[in-house]
Amino acid sequence: MILETRDIGKSFGSVLALRGVSMGVEAGRVTCVLGDNGAGKSTLIKILSGVHRHDSGSLLIDGAEVRLSSPREALDRGIATVYQDLAMIPLMSVWRNFFLGSEPRRGLAFDVHKARRVAREELRAMGIDIRDVDQPVGTLSGGERQSVAIARAVYFGARVLILDEPTSALGVKQAGVVLRYIARARDRGLGVVFITHNPHHAYPVGDRFLLLNRGSSLGEYGKADITRDELTTLMAGGAELEELAHELERE
Repeated sequence: MILETRDIGKSFGSVLALRGVSMGVEAGRVTCVLGDNGAGKSTLIKILSGVHRHDSGSLLIDGAEVRLSSPREALDRGIATVYQDLAMIPLMSVWRNFFLGSEPRRGLAFDVHKARRVAREELRAMGIDIRDVDQPVGTLSGGERQSVAIARAVYFGARVLILDEPTSALGVKQAGVVLRYIARARDRGLGVVFITHNPHHAYPVGDRFLLLNRGSSLGEYGKADITRDELTTLMAGGAELEELAHELERE
């Protein structure tokens, strides 16, 4: 297990944002975190990525308990987070965005030749077909921009890749592009945390599913333990929600 939480909790003043949430992230596996707005997904990933410190429970990396103090520390430990806004500059080229903040150097100069070459090679290694790495990243589709962000995280040594709602603003075709690259990141040995509110996107690529509701866990299930219909029912809520969650846990 690369990354694990045990009964993690977080409060903001009198607001209990997260309580008693446990999950695990393994190399070469996709853990999907599902829930509607207000379920606690954002709070959880901010704990995993070093933005917030947890108030209760334990956070473990490679089996050792840690308290991450910043996103930089999380990144140094191999935990990379790709947020919805992607932190890209639309008018800059693909290769400039690929190395933004971590530019390769030749002496004191920016090694432009290496940056172009590496960006092109790494995108191809992920199966990403960018027509021209000199084109502005803003000319790419939403799915292509997500795939560049994923390839960048892989290149810079991520062991755990956290993806914050990467398919939420995309059409069916572009969402499929992103799901394909999530599977490729998994196949390259990364542990992937896929945050989403859409069970139809989560189920095809997910290996484990953590369901959150109002800051609490409804359970963590392996793919063999839950069907897509059951996942959808849990997401939809209603009178059967808690009963189905308990029933799945008993099985």
